[in-house]
Amino acid sequence: MAILVVGSVAFDSIETPHGKVDHVLGGAATHFSLAASFFTDVRVIGVVGEDFTPADEAVMTRRGVNTLGIEHAAGLSFHWTGEYSGSLNEAKTLGTDLNVFATFEPKIPSAYQDSEYLFLANIDPVLQARVRKQMPGVKMVCGDTMNYWIADHGANLAVVLRELDVLLINDGEARMLSGEQNPVKAAHAVMAMGPKALVVKHGEYGATAFFSDRAFAGVESVTVPFRAPALPMSEVVDPTGAGDSFAGGFYGYIASQPKLTPTVFRTAMFYGGVMGSFAVEKFGTERLQALTREEIEERFRLFREMSHLEASVA
Repeated sequence: MAILVVGSVAFDSIETPHGKVDHVLGGAATHFSLAASFFTDVRVIGVVGEDFTPADEAVMTRRGVNTLGIEHAAGLSFHWTGEYSGSLNEAKTLGTDLNVFATFEPKIPSAYQDSEYLFLANIDPVLQARVRKQMPGVKMVCGDTMNYWIADHGANLAVVLRELDVLLINDGEARMLSGEQNPVKAAHAVMAMGPKALVVKHGEYGATAFFSDRAFAGVESVTVPFRAPALPMSEVVDPTGAGDSFAGGFYGYIASQPKLTPTVFRTAMFYGGVMGSFAVEKFGTERLQALTREEIEERFRLFREMSHLEASVA
């Protein structure tokens, strides 16, 4: 089962209390692709500039990610500069240079047309909608967005939300999109806009899944929210890309299974947390590049143990 992801392939310059790096490989589609590649086939659509080298592309192709859909354009790649000071839960953006990403028009190669799963990473909802329209036969569609699109592009975002099976956003985005402060009311208000399920990411506190009464096959009987924990980390080096890595682990696991069931959905939430926890251990994509499936399964075991309450003995 193949996932088609459309989003940014970029470079990041990041400063955290643990150091500073310049021009490291990043972008939503990059983090998502690397994380998902441990579970299933991944195909990526994005655009890069002349500063994107064969070595950069090899970061993805070594993991088996199909990069046929990455367009190489004249100019420089999308470059984000940010810093984390004090709390690592939110980055301060110092600079956003869209460069070739400013005129990005996603092109779907014919070899990608049989993709069963589609992930619309955090980009302009106009582009998300165009890609979705060109992939009418996919089994499942998941998507992401952010405060900028919610605040200033609400009408375009509304079109995308109606096409989603699952939306993955964080707490603040859920409140902003819904206008509700209560998390349960916010979740149901968001799902009323179209998504059949909502996964709300809480950063270091895990994630919660909410389900509507229009849930898709396999989870239509689930009405109770499900909370997956986050692994307490002794050291967080760089939170950039953690949410995209969560999405990659979550959706990659779903795509790897023959059938979507409530158990598969819940297990996917745990694998999302696993991949997010690895992503923050190094700058950029460094940790995901060196990761092994054995490490993933060992950490998954820790997640399960941490959340399992044994029956007490009298």
